[in-house]
Amino acid sequence: MVPLERLEQITRRFEFLEAQMAEGSGDISALAKEYADIKPVVEQIRAYRRLLIDIDDAEDMLGDPDMKALAEEELPELKAALPDAEHALQLALLPKDAADARPAILEIRPGTGGDEAALFAGDLLRMYQRYCETRGWKLEILEENATELGGIKEVVAHIKGENVFARMKFESGVHRVQRVPATESGGRIHTSAATVAVLPEAEDVDVQIDAQDIRIDTMRASGSGGQHVNTTDSAVRITHLPTGIIVVSSEKSQHRNREIAMQVLKTRLFDLERQRINDERAADRAGQVGSGDRSERIRTYNFPQGRMTDHRINLTLYKLDQVMAGDLDETIDALTADAQATALAEMEA
Repeated sequence: MVPLERLEQITRRFEFLEAQMAEGSGDISALAKEYADIKPVVEQIRAYRRLLIDIDDAEDMLGDPDMKALAEEELPELKAALPDAEHALQLALLPKDAADARPAILEIRPGTGGDEAALFAGDLLRMYQRYCETRGWKLEILEENATELGGIKEVVAHIKGENVFARMKFESGVHRVQRVPATESGGRIHTSAATVAVLPEAEDVDVQIDAQDIRIDTMRASGSGGQHVNTTDSAVRITHLPTGIIVVSSEKSQHRNREIAMQVLKTRLFDLERQRINDERAADRAGQVGSGDRSERIRTYNFPQGRMTDHRINLTLYKLDQVMAGDLDETIDALTADAQATALAEMEA
């Protein structure tokens, strides 16, 4: 179990923050953030301590003839609750990913499978749009390149809400689909794939970009034809020369396109740095849940059998229609629990 002195240290820090905020001294925004981060941990510490005190009190009551019967009734229940309280406290004490509370950039691209892969990429986008609606999040399309058949060659979206990256980070990887494509006349089942990347949105303090490291080009945005053809050079392409990363935004406003492209570029550079740090910490973590390895096949959507299988945790659900309609919480909850169990095992090793 966690050393009691560490619990005391966390509690004292929480009480100090509480006093500082009450006095209005120091950097209030920084204090408030740390206070909000520590508060759930302190609540678990206090619940755990209350349970220990209740157990001690019940054991003391065993020596009192008038209270012995009541103690004998309460004590088994209190002791039975102890493992759950210890587990909840251990989870609360796990190191937090500082990016969990951030908005995210979602990128979806078709993989192998031609037109069918592009159609599946579009299905994934709609799945995430519906999931965001159920969570009360806002999904904004930043860049979308559609195919003539209604599929997607590439889409970049911004998702804003509470704990977006904490939930969405498990979606990064290769998503495979098995079904009879709309483009298949013979009724044969095809296998195709799409790649999903979820990146925590970068803040200005995270990434500093030297103006000499980027090249900005403007060009005419492609439209859907007719009256929608863009006649001005409003689209913006930013190339980050050191890494070769290219970001394009083609909304109507060139100024807005510069903002979008720079934000996406910062987010990709921030993700590169996070990946580098993670690789340095543990080279063997590439196969773990939430590693963000975009080359890893993480999930299969089998339409003939109506099932979805997440290969990282061997989870199979026979409710594919609900999943494609945005019902992802059961899967994401299971992935979160598995990631927590892995982290606990590492902490106890």
